[in-house]
Amino acid sequence: MKKIILIPDSFKGTMTSGEICSIMETAIKRIYPEVQVISIPVADGGEGSVDAFLCAVGGEKKTIVVKGPQFEDMESFYGIIDNGKTAVIEMAACAGLPLVGNEKDPRKTTTYGVGQLILAAIQNGCQKVIMGLGGSATNDAGCGAAAALGVKFINFDGEQFTPVGGTLKDIAHIDVSSVNEEIKSVEFVTMCDINNPLYGQTGAAYIFGPQKGATPEIVEELDEGLKHVAEIIKSDLNKDVATLKGAGAAGGMGAGMVAFFDSKLQMGIETVLDTVNFDKVVSGADFVFSGEGKIDSQSIRGKVVIGVANRTKKANVPLIAVVGDIGDDIEAAYDLGVSAIFSINRVAIDFKFAKTRAKDDLLLTMDNIMRFIHRIKG
Repeated sequence: MKKIILIPDSFKGTMTSGEICSIMETAIKRIYPEVQVISIPVADGGEGSVDAFLCAVGGEKKTIVVKGPQFEDMESFYGIIDNGKTAVIEMAACAGLPLVGNEKDPRKTTTYGVGQLILAAIQNGCQKVIMGLGGSATNDAGCGAAAALGVKFINFDGEQFTPVGGTLKDIAHIDVSSVNEEIKSVEFVTMCDINNPLYGQTGAAYIFGPQKGATPEIVEELDEGLKHVAEIIKSDLNKDVATLKGAGAAGGMGAGMVAFFDSKLQMGIETVLDTVNFDKVVSGADFVFSGEGKIDSQSIRGKVVIGVANRTKKANVPLIAVVGDIGDDIEAAYDLGVSAIFSINRVAIDFKFAKTRAKDDLLLTMDNIMRFIHRIKG
């Protein structure tokens, strides 16, 4: 046994990806103390994404004062990896829902600070920006971020302003002639794991607005604003983001990243795998261990385990999924490259009790798997 790779997603509400890697490595080293263990924590673009990337590939965290979701000054951060060439930004770091506390109102919140983080990274020499979407308090379609980088939004009175969710309807014209020049040569990749369109019954406002504090009436208002900004983007920027899959992510930030930054939207796991050069790292590995809180039919559509399995299958390396729970209809996972699936649930108890013993159960499950591997491989 020479090399084992660990690349699990977090078990939501139970263990972070980093914690899972640590527990897995402990079990592996008990049986194979000399084996090389490579840990690649995975984050989905939301809170913790910067730390996950820094843990996986090394780098530096930069702190900077930017505008928070209510235009207040706050200390935020971004990560620099790839020898200073790539920035990793999680929009939740300055536009996240926890930052507004009990004052939730997606009509008033902004992504302006996200744009300031982008600008700081570019001015620091970064040539690529990986943007993580998730956990936002906003519904401004990324207009705030765009404004911070020089995009001008003009209202029907001819005045320049910074749109928020409640004022998207007031945009009469978008002027990109003054956009920061440095941004034009930067590559943007946006981690986006949802397929929601920008507006409509499955769009940003209807699906995600209520959790951000929107009443049914506010949801309708926000949805009209998103529809309006899509029309202006199409007429002024010649980009159609209305039905783009993922456009509705993070209050329309998915659409904004495409419209204002020419970003591509990509599954989070694909971004991670590309960034850590997984296809090279996996070469010569004996096993890959992945996992997530629950593997089910939704997982088959491209979440972490299946995303990793697609790569390990090509490399002919066995992938073992260690998960919290196993749902129905997951047989397709085996055809997609998963060699075996194990649940850490050792007794039949409710989740509220199971999560209190999850770390111990994970360690015991991994110990069991490694004992079996040792028995057959020696």
